[in-house]
Amino acid sequence: MTIASSAPTDLTFSGQPVTSPLKDVRTLSRKMVGHFIENVAPCRTLPGEALNGDVTAITRTCLELALKMLNGGLDGPESTHKLQAAAEAWAREGIPIDTIQHAVHEGFKLGFDLVLADATAADFESLKAGSRRILEILDTITTTVSRAYVRELRAVVSDHHTAAHTLTSALLGGNSTSTMARECGIEIADAYWVLALAIPAHPDESNIRLDAKVVARRKLRRTQAELAKKCAGKALSLLSVDGGTILLPTTLLPDGDLDALIDALSAAAQVPITATVITAPTARIPTVADQAHELLDMVQWLQYTGGLYRLNQLAVEFQLTRPGPGLEWLRTILTPLDEHPELLETLQRHFSLNLSRRRTADALHVHTNTVDYRLKRIGHLTGFDPCKLSDILHLRAALIARSYPPRGNETTNRI
Repeated sequence: MTIASSAPTDLTFSGQPVTSPLKDVRTLSRKMVGHFIENVAPCRTLPGEALNGDVTAITRTCLELALKMLNGGLDGPESTHKLQAAAEAWAREGIPIDTIQHAVHEGFKLGFDLVLADATAADFESLKAGSRRILEILDTITTTVSRAYVRELRAVVSDHHTAAHTLTSALLGGNSTSTMARECGIEIADAYWVLALAIPAHPDESNIRLDAKVVARRKLRRTQAELAKKCAGKALSLLSVDGGTILLPTTLLPDGDLDALIDALSAAAQVPITATVITAPTARIPTVADQAHELLDMVQWLQYTGGLYRLNQLAVEFQLTRPGPGLEWLRTILTPLDEHPELLETLQRHFSLNLSRRRTADALHVHTNTVDYRLKRIGHLTGFDPCKLSDILHLRAALIARSYPPRGNETTNRI
Protein backbone atom coordinates (compact mmCIF):
# COMPACT_ATOMS: atom_id res chain seq x y z
CA MET A 1 0.00 0.00 0.00
CA THR A 2 1.45 3.39 -1.01
CA ILE A 3 0.10 6.61 0.46
CA ALA A 4 0.91 9.95 -1.17
CA SER A 5 2.54 12.30 1.30
CA SER A 6 1.35 15.86 1.70
CA ALA A 7 2.97 16.57 5.08
CA PRO A 8 6.23 18.51 5.26
CA THR A 9 9.43 16.56 5.70
CA ASP A 10 10.79 18.91 8.37
CA LEU A 11 8.23 18.41 11.15
CA THR A 12 9.60 19.70 14.44
CA PHE A 13 8.48 19.95 18.05
CA SER A 14 10.32 22.55 20.19
CA GLY A 15 12.84 22.97 17.38
CA GLN A 16 13.73 19.28 17.24
CA PRO A 17 12.70 16.81 14.48
CA VAL A 18 9.63 14.80 15.57
CA THR A 19 11.60 11.63 14.90
CA SER A 20 14.31 12.43 17.45
CA PRO A 21 12.74 10.35 20.30
CA LEU A 22 12.43 7.36 17.94
CA LYS A 23 15.92 7.24 16.44
CA ASP A 24 17.38 4.71 18.90
CA VAL A 25 15.36 1.94 17.28
CA ARG A 26 17.16 -0.92 19.00
CA THR A 27 16.61 0.38 22.54
CA LEU A 28 13.07 1.57 21.86
CA SER A 29 11.99 -1.75 20.32
CA ARG A 30 13.12 -3.61 23.47
CA LYS A 31 11.26 -1.07 25.60
CA MET A 32 8.10 -1.55 23.55
CA VAL A 33 8.26 -5.33 23.86
CA GLY A 34 8.49 -4.93 27.63
CA HIS A 35 5.46 -2.65 27.42
CA PHE A 36 3.57 -5.35 25.47
CA ILE A 37 4.34 -7.92 28.16
CA GLU A 38 2.98 -5.60 30.83
CA ASN A 39 -0.10 -4.34 28.96
CA VAL A 40 -1.09 -6.99 26.38
CA ALA A 41 -2.00 -10.06 28.46
CA PRO A 42 -1.67 -12.73 25.69
CA CYS A 43 1.92 -11.59 25.04
CA ARG A 44 2.88 -12.84 28.49
CA THR A 45 2.28 -16.43 27.39
CA LEU A 46 4.68 -16.24 24.44
CA PRO A 47 8.01 -18.04 24.89
CA GLY A 48 11.01 -15.88 25.69
CA GLU A 49 12.75 -16.67 22.39
CA ALA A 50 9.71 -15.38 20.48
CA LEU A 51 9.62 -12.13 22.46
CA ASN A 52 13.37 -11.59 22.23
CA GLY A 53 13.52 -12.66 18.60
CA ASP A 54 10.60 -12.41 16.21
CA VAL A 55 8.44 -9.92 18.15
CA THR A 56 11.35 -7.58 18.88
CA ALA A 57 12.54 -7.77 15.25
CA ILE A 58 9.10 -6.91 13.89
CA THR A 59 8.69 -4.08 16.39
CA ARG A 60 11.98 -2.71 15.08
CA THR A 61 10.71 -3.05 11.51
CA CYS A 62 7.57 -1.07 12.38
CA LEU A 63 9.66 1.65 14.01
CA GLU A 64 11.92 1.90 10.95
CA LEU A 65 8.85 2.20 8.72
CA ALA A 66 7.41 4.88 11.02
CA LEU A 67 10.68 6.88 10.90
CA LYS A 68 10.76 6.68 7.12
CA MET A 69 7.19 7.89 6.72
CA LEU A 70 7.47 10.60 9.37
CA ASN A 71 10.43 11.96 7.40
CA GLY A 72 8.25 12.19 4.31
CA GLY A 73 9.28 8.91 2.68
CA LEU A 74 6.81 6.63 0.90
CA ASP A 75 6.24 3.05 1.95
CA GLY A 76 6.69 0.33 -0.62
CA PRO A 77 6.87 -3.48 -0.87
CA GLU A 78 10.39 -3.54 0.55
CA SER A 79 9.20 -1.67 3.65
CA THR A 80 6.41 -4.08 4.48
CA HIS A 81 7.83 -7.42 3.31
CA LYS A 82 9.09 -8.44 6.76
CA LEU A 83 5.80 -7.39 8.33
CA GLN A 84 3.81 -9.47 5.84
CA ALA A 85 5.97 -12.53 6.48
CA ALA A 86 5.56 -12.13 10.24
CA ALA A 87 1.76 -11.78 9.97
CA GLU A 88 1.61 -14.95 7.88
CA ALA A 89 3.65 -16.81 10.50
CA TRP A 90 1.38 -15.54 13.29
CA ALA A 91 -1.67 -16.82 11.40
CA ARG A 92 -0.07 -20.26 10.99
CA GLU A 93 0.80 -20.35 14.69
CA GLY A 94 -2.76 -19.46 15.69
CA ILE A 95 -1.97 -16.16 17.41
CA PRO A 96 -5.30 -14.24 17.51
CA ILE A 97 -5.35 -11.23 15.20
CA ASP A 98 -6.95 -9.08 17.90
CA THR A 99 -3.87 -9.69 20.06
CA ILE A 100 -1.63 -8.56 17.20
CA GLN A 101 -3.67 -5.44 16.46
CA HIS A 102 -3.86 -4.55 20.15
CA ALA A 103 -0.07 -4.79 20.41
CA VAL A 104 0.29 -2.55 17.33
CA HIS A 105 -1.93 0.11 18.87
CA GLU A 106 -0.17 -0.15 22.22
CA GLY A 107 3.11 0.47 20.41
CA PHE A 108 1.69 3.51 18.65
CA LYS A 109 0.40 4.96 21.91
CA LEU A 110 3.83 4.56 23.47
CA GLY A 111 5.57 6.08 20.44
CA PHE A 112 3.07 8.94 20.24
CA ASP A 113 3.66 9.78 23.90
CA LEU A 114 7.41 9.95 23.25
CA VAL A 115 6.98 12.18 20.20
CA LEU A 116 4.68 14.58 22.05
CA ALA A 117 6.69 14.72 25.25
CA ASP A 118 8.39 18.03 24.38
CA ALA A 119 5.63 19.59 22.25
CA THR A 120 4.33 23.04 23.16
CA ALA A 121 1.46 25.27 22.05
CA ALA A 122 3.75 26.76 19.42
CA ASP A 123 3.96 23.36 17.71
CA PHE A 124 0.23 23.23 16.87
CA GLU A 125 0.65 23.19 13.08
CA SER A 126 3.38 20.56 13.24
CA LEU A 127 1.19 18.56 15.61
CA LYS A 128 -1.67 18.52 13.09
CA ALA A 129 0.59 17.44 10.25
CA GLY A 130 2.41 14.91 12.43
CA SER A 131 -0.83 13.39 13.72
CA ARG A 132 -2.06 12.95 10.17
CA ARG A 133 1.18 11.25 9.22
CA ILE A 134 1.01 8.95 12.26
CA LEU A 135 -2.50 7.89 11.23
CA GLU A 136 -1.17 7.12 7.75
CA ILE A 137 1.56 4.97 9.28
CA LEU A 138 -0.96 3.15 11.49
CA ASP A 139 -3.17 2.54 8.45
CA THR A 140 -0.24 1.09 6.50
CA ILE A 141 0.81 -1.27 9.29
CA THR A 142 -2.68 -2.50 10.25
CA THR A 143 -3.66 -2.98 6.60
CA THR A 144 -0.46 -4.90 5.85
CA VAL A 145 -0.87 -7.13 8.90
CA SER A 146 -4.59 -7.78 8.33
CA ARG A 147 -4.24 -8.57 4.62
CA ALA A 148 -1.33 -10.97 5.11
CA TYR A 149 -2.90 -12.62 8.19
CA VAL A 150 -6.28 -13.22 6.54
CA ARG A 151 -4.70 -14.47 3.32
CA GLU A 152 -2.57 -17.00 5.17
CA LEU A 153 -5.39 -18.01 7.52
CA ARG A 154 -7.65 -18.75 4.57
CA ALA A 155 -4.98 -21.00 3.11
CA VAL A 156 -4.49 -22.81 6.43
CA VAL A 157 -8.23 -23.25 6.95
CA SER A 158 -8.66 -24.47 3.39
CA ASP A 159 -5.91 -27.08 3.82
CA HIS A 160 -7.37 -28.26 7.14
CA HIS A 161 -10.89 -28.36 5.71
CA THR A 162 -9.74 -30.46 2.75
CA ALA A 163 -7.86 -32.85 5.04
CA ALA A 164 -10.80 -33.14 7.45
CA HIS A 165 -13.23 -33.65 4.56
CA THR A 166 -11.06 -36.44 3.13
CA LEU A 167 -10.68 -38.13 6.52
CA THR A 168 -14.41 -37.92 7.25
CA SER A 169 -15.21 -39.49 3.89
CA ALA A 170 -12.74 -42.27 4.63
CA LEU A 171 -14.26 -42.97 8.07
CA LEU A 172 -17.78 -43.06 6.65
CA GLY A 173 -16.62 -45.29 3.82
CA GLY A 174 -14.86 -47.75 6.14
CA ASN A 175 -11.51 -47.20 4.46
CA SER A 176 -8.12 -47.47 6.16
CA THR A 177 -7.47 -44.14 7.85
CA SER A 178 -4.34 -44.45 10.02
CA THR A 179 -1.89 -43.23 7.37
CA MET A 180 -4.32 -40.59 6.15
CA ALA A 181 -4.87 -39.34 9.70
CA ARG A 182 -1.14 -38.89 10.23
CA GLU A 183 -0.86 -36.99 6.96
CA CYS A 184 -3.82 -34.78 7.93
CA GLY A 185 -2.52 -34.19 11.43
CA ILE A 186 -5.86 -35.30 12.90
CA GLU A 187 -5.98 -37.91 15.65
CA ILE A 188 -8.44 -40.77 15.19
CA ALA A 189 -10.58 -41.44 18.27
CA ASP A 190 -11.54 -44.89 19.53
CA ALA A 191 -15.27 -44.10 19.37
CA TYR A 192 -17.50 -41.38 17.94
CA TRP A 193 -20.91 -39.84 18.33
CA VAL A 194 -22.40 -40.29 14.86
CA LEU A 195 -24.95 -37.56 14.21
CA ALA A 196 -27.29 -37.40 11.23
CA LEU A 197 -28.62 -33.89 10.60
CA ALA A 198 -31.54 -32.44 8.68
CA ILE A 199 -31.31 -28.68 8.15
CA PRO A 200 -34.59 -27.19 6.88
CA ALA A 201 -34.74 -24.28 4.47
CA HIS A 202 -34.39 -20.82 5.95
CA PRO A 203 -37.51 -18.65 5.47
CA ASP A 204 -35.47 -16.24 3.34
CA GLU A 205 -34.75 -19.05 0.86
CA SER A 206 -38.35 -18.64 -0.39
CA ASN A 207 -38.11 -14.83 -0.58
CA ILE A 208 -38.27 -14.00 -4.29
CA ARG A 209 -36.31 -10.79 -3.70
CA LEU A 210 -33.29 -12.76 -2.42
CA ASP A 211 -30.96 -15.29 -4.01
CA ALA A 212 -32.03 -18.58 -2.40
CA LYS A 213 -28.65 -20.21 -3.03
CA VAL A 214 -26.80 -17.38 -1.30
CA VAL A 215 -29.16 -17.53 1.69
CA ALA A 216 -28.70 -21.30 1.93
CA ARG A 217 -24.90 -21.05 1.76
CA ARG A 218 -24.86 -18.39 4.48
CA LYS A 219 -27.01 -20.67 6.65
CA LEU A 220 -24.53 -23.50 6.11
CA ARG A 221 -21.50 -21.31 6.87
CA ARG A 222 -23.07 -20.12 10.13
CA THR A 223 -23.75 -23.72 11.11
CA GLN A 224 -20.21 -24.84 10.30
CA ALA A 225 -18.69 -21.89 12.15
CA GLU A 226 -20.75 -22.64 15.27
CA LEU A 227 -19.80 -26.33 15.08
CA ALA A 228 -16.10 -25.43 14.90
CA LYS A 229 -16.52 -23.02 17.83
CA LYS A 230 -18.41 -25.44 20.09
CA CYS A 231 -16.16 -28.40 19.30
CA ALA A 232 -12.81 -26.58 19.25
CA GLY A 233 -12.35 -27.49 15.59
CA LYS A 234 -12.28 -31.23 16.37
CA ALA A 235 -15.59 -32.17 14.74
CA LEU A 236 -15.46 -34.09 11.48
CA SER A 237 -18.37 -33.33 9.22
CA LEU A 238 -19.83 -33.64 5.76
CA LEU A 239 -22.60 -31.06 5.56
CA SER A 240 -24.64 -29.51 2.79
CA VAL A 241 -27.31 -26.81 2.95
CA ASP A 242 -29.96 -29.41 3.84
CA GLY A 243 -28.09 -31.71 6.21
CA GLY A 244 -25.39 -34.31 6.49
CA THR A 245 -23.25 -36.21 8.98
CA ILE A 246 -21.12 -35.13 11.93
CA LEU A 247 -18.57 -37.33 13.73
CA LEU A 248 -17.58 -36.25 17.24
CA PRO A 249 -15.06 -38.10 19.43
CA THR A 250 -17.00 -39.38 22.44
CA THR A 251 -14.29 -37.92 24.69
CA LEU A 252 -14.93 -34.44 23.29
CA LEU A 253 -18.48 -33.98 24.60
CA PRO A 254 -20.52 -36.00 27.11
CA ASP A 255 -23.87 -37.34 25.99
CA GLY A 256 -25.73 -34.72 28.00
CA ASP A 257 -24.08 -31.86 26.08
CA LEU A 258 -25.16 -33.07 22.65
CA ASP A 259 -28.64 -31.57 22.99
CA ALA A 260 -27.14 -28.15 23.74
CA LEU A 261 -24.88 -28.53 20.71
CA ILE A 262 -27.84 -29.11 18.38
CA ASP A 263 -29.67 -26.19 19.99
CA ALA A 264 -26.63 -23.98 19.34
CA LEU A 265 -26.40 -25.12 15.72
CA SER A 266 -30.11 -24.41 15.26
CA ALA A 267 -29.67 -20.92 16.68
CA ALA A 268 -26.75 -20.27 14.34
CA ALA A 269 -28.61 -21.62 11.30
CA GLN A 270 -31.76 -19.74 12.38
CA VAL A 271 -33.82 -22.87 11.64
CA PRO A 272 -34.85 -25.85 13.82
CA ILE A 273 -32.32 -28.58 13.06
CA THR A 274 -33.42 -32.18 13.58
CA ALA A 275 -30.74 -34.75 14.41
CA THR A 276 -30.30 -38.33 15.52
CA VAL A 277 -27.26 -39.76 17.27
CA ILE A 278 -25.78 -43.22 17.83
CA THR A 279 -22.38 -44.00 19.36
CA ALA A 280 -19.99 -46.23 17.45
CA PRO A 281 -16.45 -47.59 17.63
CA THR A 282 -14.42 -46.28 14.72
CA ALA A 283 -14.62 -49.52 12.72
CA ARG A 284 -18.45 -49.51 12.80
CA ILE A 285 -18.97 -45.90 11.72
CA PRO A 286 -20.27 -46.76 8.20
CA THR A 287 -22.95 -49.14 9.53
CA VAL A 288 -23.96 -46.85 12.38
CA ALA A 289 -24.12 -43.82 10.07
CA ASP A 290 -26.64 -45.70 7.91
CA GLN A 291 -28.70 -46.47 11.01
CA ALA A 292 -28.55 -42.85 12.20
CA HIS A 293 -29.86 -41.63 8.86
CA GLU A 294 -32.60 -44.27 8.86
CA LEU A 295 -33.66 -42.94 12.26
CA LEU A 296 -33.56 -39.40 10.91
CA ASP A 297 -35.75 -40.32 7.94
CA MET A 298 -38.26 -41.86 10.31
CA VAL A 299 -38.23 -38.87 12.66
CA GLN A 300 -38.87 -36.51 9.76
CA TRP A 301 -41.65 -38.60 8.29
CA LEU A 302 -43.36 -38.77 11.67
CA GLN A 303 -43.07 -34.95 11.81
CA TYR A 304 -41.32 -34.83 15.15
CA THR A 305 -40.24 -31.38 16.24
CA GLY A 306 -36.63 -30.23 15.82
CA GLY A 307 -34.02 -31.36 18.30
CA LEU A 308 -31.83 -34.36 19.03
CA TYR A 309 -33.17 -37.93 19.15
CA ARG A 310 -31.31 -40.99 20.44
CA LEU A 311 -31.75 -44.64 19.56
CA ASN A 312 -33.09 -45.49 23.01
CA GLN A 313 -35.85 -42.91 22.49
CA LEU A 314 -36.79 -44.44 19.14
CA ALA A 315 -36.14 -48.12 19.80
CA VAL A 316 -39.80 -49.16 19.36
CA GLU A 317 -40.22 -47.09 16.21
CA PHE A 318 -36.95 -48.35 14.80
CA GLN A 319 -37.79 -51.98 15.42
CA LEU A 320 -41.20 -51.59 13.84
CA THR A 321 -39.55 -50.51 10.59
CA ARG A 322 -37.47 -53.69 10.22
CA PRO A 323 -38.38 -55.64 7.07
CA GLY A 324 -40.74 -58.62 7.44
CA PRO A 325 -44.39 -59.70 7.11
CA GLY A 326 -45.39 -57.71 10.18
CA LEU A 327 -44.08 -54.54 8.59
CA GLU A 328 -45.97 -55.20 5.37
CA TRP A 329 -49.25 -55.79 7.25
CA LEU A 330 -48.84 -52.64 9.34
CA ARG A 331 -48.39 -50.62 6.15
CA THR A 332 -51.78 -51.73 4.86
CA ILE A 333 -53.69 -50.34 7.87
CA LEU A 334 -53.52 -46.77 6.59
CA THR A 335 -54.00 -47.57 2.90
CA PRO A 336 -57.64 -46.31 3.01
CA LEU A 337 -56.29 -42.86 3.91
CA ASP A 338 -54.22 -42.53 0.74
CA GLU A 339 -57.17 -40.86 -0.99
CA HIS A 340 -57.73 -38.54 1.98
CA PRO A 341 -54.43 -36.71 2.57
CA GLU A 342 -56.03 -34.32 5.07
CA LEU A 343 -56.94 -37.30 7.28
CA LEU A 344 -53.46 -38.77 7.09
CA GLU A 345 -51.91 -35.39 7.95
CA THR A 346 -54.30 -35.00 10.89
CA LEU A 347 -53.32 -38.41 12.23
CA GLN A 348 -49.62 -37.64 11.88
CA ARG A 349 -49.99 -34.30 13.63
CA HIS A 350 -52.16 -35.77 16.37
CA PHE A 351 -49.56 -38.37 17.28
CA SER A 352 -46.58 -36.00 16.94
CA LEU A 353 -48.33 -33.59 19.33
CA ASN A 354 -48.96 -36.23 21.98
CA LEU A 355 -52.66 -36.73 21.16
CA SER A 356 -53.57 -33.12 22.03
CA ARG A 357 -56.70 -32.13 20.13
CA ARG A 358 -56.13 -28.43 20.78
CA ARG A 359 -52.49 -28.43 19.66
CA THR A 360 -53.42 -30.51 16.61
CA ALA A 361 -56.13 -28.03 15.69
CA ASP A 362 -53.71 -25.11 16.13
CA ALA A 363 -51.07 -26.80 13.98
CA LEU A 364 -53.59 -27.49 11.20
CA HIS A 365 -55.32 -24.11 11.59
CA VAL A 366 -58.71 -25.74 12.07
CA HIS A 367 -61.30 -25.96 14.86
CA THR A 368 -61.05 -28.75 17.43
CA ASN A 369 -64.44 -30.01 16.20
CA THR A 370 -62.84 -30.51 12.79
CA VAL A 371 -60.11 -32.57 14.41
CA ASP A 372 -62.76 -34.71 16.18
CA TYR A 373 -64.62 -35.24 12.91
CA ARG A 374 -61.46 -36.27 11.09
CA LEU A 375 -60.46 -38.70 13.83
CA LYS A 376 -63.88 -40.35 13.59
CA ARG A 377 -63.50 -40.61 9.80
CA ILE A 378 -60.10 -42.24 10.27
CA GLY A 379 -61.68 -44.81 12.59
CA HIS A 380 -64.45 -45.50 10.10
CA LEU A 381 -62.12 -45.94 7.12
CA THR A 382 -59.38 -47.98 8.81
CA GLY A 383 -61.35 -49.89 11.41
CA PHE A 384 -59.08 -48.54 14.15
CA ASP A 385 -60.46 -45.82 16.43
CA PRO A 386 -57.86 -43.10 17.23
CA CYS A 387 -59.64 -42.53 20.55
CA LYS A 388 -59.22 -46.11 21.87
CA LEU A 389 -55.94 -47.11 23.50
CA SER A 390 -55.66 -50.52 21.82
CA ASP A 391 -56.40 -49.02 18.40
CA ILE A 392 -54.05 -46.10 19.04
CA LEU A 393 -51.20 -48.58 19.38
CA HIS A 394 -52.02 -50.13 16.00
CA LEU A 395 -52.38 -46.75 14.27
CA ARG A 396 -49.15 -45.52 15.80
CA ALA A 397 -47.33 -48.65 14.66
CA ALA A 398 -48.86 -48.26 11.19
CA LEU A 399 -47.59 -44.69 10.91
CA ILE A 400 -44.14 -45.80 11.96
CA ALA A 401 -44.15 -48.69 9.48
CA ARG A 402 -45.06 -46.33 6.64
CA SER A 403 -42.07 -44.18 7.55
CA TYR A 404 -39.70 -46.93 6.44
CA PRO A 405 -39.15 -46.64 2.65
CA PRO A 406 -39.18 -49.81 0.56
CA ARG A 407 -35.76 -51.23 -0.22
CA GLY A 408 -34.15 -49.48 -3.20
CA ASN A 409 -36.09 -46.26 -2.68
CA GLU A 410 -34.42 -44.95 0.42
CA THR A 411 -33.65 -41.25 0.49
CA THR A 412 -31.50 -39.66 3.13
CA ASN A 413 -29.83 -36.35 3.90
CA ARG A 414 -26.42 -38.01 4.04
CA ILE A 415 -23.67 -36.74 1.77
